[in-house]
Amino acid sequence: MEILLIEPYCAGSHHAWVEGYVRHSRHRVRPLTLPGRFWKWRMHGGAVTLARQFLEQGYRPDLILASDMLDLSTFLSLTRTETHNIPVALYFHENQLTYPLRRGEKRDLHYGFINYLSALLADAVFFNSAFHLQSFFDELPRLLKHFPDYNELDTVSQLRARSEVLPLGLDLRRHDLYSQARVTTEAPIIVWNHRWEYDKNPQEFFQAIYALQKMGLDFNLVLLGESFRVKPEEFLEAKERLRGRVLQFGYVEDFGSYSSWLWSGDLCISTAHHEFFGVATTEAIYCGCYPILPNRLVYPDLVPEELHAACLYDDFGGLLARARDFLAGKRPSSKELASLRSHVARFDWAVMAAQYDQRLEQVVKAHHSRA
Repeated sequence: MEILLIEPYCAGSHHAWVEGYVRHSRHRVRPLTLPGRFWKWRMHGGAVTLARQFLEQGYRPDLILASDMLDLSTFLSLTRTETHNIPVALYFHENQLTYPLRRGEKRDLHYGFINYLSALLADAVFFNSAFHLQSFFDELPRLLKHFPDYNELDTVSQLRARSEVLPLGLDLRRHDLYSQARVTTEAPIIVWNHRWEYDKNPQEFFQAIYALQKMGLDFNLVLLGESFRVKPEEFLEAKERLRGRVLQFGYVEDFGSYSSWLWSGDLCISTAHHEFFGVATTEAIYCGCYPILPNRLVYPDLVPEELHAACLYDDFGGLLARARDFLAGKRPSSKELASLRSHVARFDWAVMAAQYDQRLEQVVKAHHSRA
């Protein structure tokens, strides 16, 4: 089967998703992408450029798989001479209805409406987690009720009927190559490998770290992840206040170095306000870090049910208590760490590629049976 994979924002986890499926699918997957920057402009204008590029290629796939960053209605309109009978699947990495805003920021409903229109046009709609799917459909009726009449609320149930969860595929086994490159220290290593952005709530993370320091507990810190701010104040403050404890400060571009730091970690903590899938946490768990995570968002799905009470916290006190106990010597057993790793290993492309292939084959078959 010939699959055209369209990604207007090809960076970070989006880029890894494209490359991973191209490499692991049993089908011929041809990527059509734009660089991952200027996300608002990609949602407005990316479809125009990608439509032109598609028509210039003279390529006719059996299926189009597009990400949520594509204005699918514009793309299909501009390519209708070639795409009018090609089935389309839409994949939501994130959505613009429930993505958290900065304090004081007002949501621009236009971008959420692009997501809605794209979903209406797709034969099948996939979300990267059950939490993501549910939160989108909880919010969609509220979006439509913003408008004065002809709200088309019946479309919500229609979209829900053709939507399902298809988890993100990850190249987790690539980390196995670096499992022996572990840095060992006398003190436990706490890892932060999320983006240095407001939605990951670094303020609360460092609040916990400073509290642990005040308790006299011994630990080191590895601060990974990208920053798109010129001066990420909370991280710069931590670099000074935690001088001598910070083993790594800043983004590590080389995958081997990044993986080695994850294998070196003992504990990974999240304080995020937003997480639709949790790539960073999944990678850290796979590499042997014990997770302390919020009992919200997608996180309960990343931990085996029998470890929910141990790993998931409901408030700041719960976070602090779990981290304190770990640093004071209450460590997970090898069996518990193996269970955590096995639980997230299901997201490796070696498992997920076949699920993608099978589900997309079914989309094509169902489309042609209706034709």
